[in-house]
Amino acid sequence: MATSVTEIPAAVPAEALAHFEARLRFETDCWDVHEALAGGAADFVLLDVRSSGAFAAGHIAEAANLRHASITRDEMSCYPADTTFVVYCAGPHCNGANKAAVRLARLGYGVKEMIGGVTGWLDESFTLAKGT
Repeated sequence: MATSVTEIPAAVPAEALAHFEARLRFETDCWDVHEALAGGAADFVLLDVRSSGAFAAGHIAEAANLRHASITRDEMSCYPADTTFVVYCAGPHCNGANKAAVRLARLGYGVKEMIGGVTGWLDESFTLAKGT
């Protein structure tokens, strides 16, 4: 008798591979972002898309701040077309990073969401900077 885990069978390996590879094109995690930043190898722009008040209260030190609603062609014109952005917001309960990713993709930029946001960052015991 199947459990609630296996009642719906797992995908065949080829489908699982396609699914999980696709997820990695859209998402990154706090650990990988931290490692890239700490190693000085960041080949992306980290963008905190929360309000300026939330940013000032605590943000990833290397992050730029631009509220997701403010992402426009004019605002982003200072970035080359081949820039990859990693966006984050408060955490899994917030869809600001998703909204930002939509706006950036519509403008033609590569974008990934840092899953977990600030909540995930703190769960990994990484620190936040305060101020602007």
